[in-house]
Amino acid sequence: MESTIQKNSQYHLDLEAQYGAHDYHPLPVVLAKGDGVYLWDVEGKKYYDFLSAYSAVNQGHCHPKIIKTIQEQASTLTLTSRAFHNNRLGEYLKFTTEYFGFESLLPMNTGAEGVETAIKITRKWGHTIKGIPEGQAQIVVCDNNFHGRTTTIISFSSDAGSKNHFGPHTGGFIHIPYNDTEALEQVLQDNPNVAGFLVEPIQGEAGVYTPDDDFIAKARAVCTQYNVLLIADEIQTGIGRTGALLAVCGNCSCEAQCERQEATYIRPDLLILGKALSGGVYPVSAVLADRAIMDVIQPGQHGSTFGGNPMGSSVAKTALEVIRDEKLTQNARTLGDLFRAQMNVYIADSKIVNLVRGRGLLNAILINDTEDSKTAWNICLRLRDKGLLAKPTHGNIIRFAPPLVITEEQLLDCIQIITSTLKEFEPSGS
Repeated sequence: MESTIQKNSQYHLDLEAQYGAHDYHPLPVVLAKGDGVYLWDVEGKKYYDFLSAYSAVNQGHCHPKIIKTIQEQASTLTLTSRAFHNNRLGEYLKFTTEYFGFESLLPMNTGAEGVETAIKITRKWGHTIKGIPEGQAQIVVCDNNFHGRTTTIISFSSDAGSKNHFGPHTGGFIHIPYNDTEALEQVLQDNPNVAGFLVEPIQGEAGVYTPDDDFIAKARAVCTQYNVLLIADEIQTGIGRTGALLAVCGNCSCEAQCERQEATYIRPDLLILGKALSGGVYPVSAVLADRAIMDVIQPGQHGSTFGGNPMGSSVAKTALEVIRDEKLTQNARTLGDLFRAQMNVYIADSKIVNLVRGRGLLNAILINDTEDSKTAWNICLRLRDKGLLAKPTHGNIIRFAPPLVITEEQLLDCIQIITSTLKEFEPSGS
């Protein structure tokens, strides 16, 4: 019989430490409830969420429309496998392909699965359409990328912790510096066996590394010139997060009712989505492409028991409707500008923060310390104490990415928490 004794945070921390694999280093807070931009721990302390489950909950925690959809579908039909059709998948496919402007969609579950799917499609397209000799297709990737942690993906990771001692590694990848289209063009000139260029429009895990405004546009032109597929990993940056429906939209200035401005939209050949595709309530990912590319995959060559299930299909359609109907893309654009402007006011006289960078509500600050220091971690612990949850990346960078439902009043409150905390870490006399 379950004990009625109150189980505090330490109880849960101890359980994880004793019985779980030590594959994460979480901030020491144990969460039990979420609503909108807020989270509560097991003791009932309330926090602003400034990570959004790595942008999976763009629509806010437990959005009522998404929760209603999953409850209704869960009580009706959850899984058929793809051995049979279900009455939710087709509607989801139609809505999503039309929403993002592609002809077809291959449904999967996790972000890493989406990337693996795009790699397989690209390789087969390279062999069967471009005419690359069998087994010789290459894919260009960027230094400091983060596309997941499967065996193939970590094979082209720059992170030693993700890669070392997990070999033998998968071949077929060529590295270039991020934000360097001259390097991309040189590789394509030298190697006719390149089938695709896999890129994050903004490198989130690398510290919200935001490239030149014309980087994706130039990459698109180079890929087109050399008949190479442009593969956009928008798992973290897509679905409104950067103040545009997709980060490949760039720094557009859309009207209030618009989500994508055709004049600035750079269309990839393959688009990978995940995370916020379901509003964070169910694992859903997808690869979108036109038929000339997607149709290289034939029955039995790729798939997933859970991919395209009625629960995920229903939830994803509703999650995208929430982004559209509540104009969360536009909110991210407006409040992201406000956040960076306010942070730049603070940074002008700061010695602990060097810069703020980002787009929309995907932002980061660079702490003036070395990557192996504990300063950023200690700042995040203090932010936690003050009721705001964020986490460092790459040691001295703190990412700030609240749910897109945040209001201006809430954001200003959070900026006050952040700046007051940073003041505590300024050198004496500052």
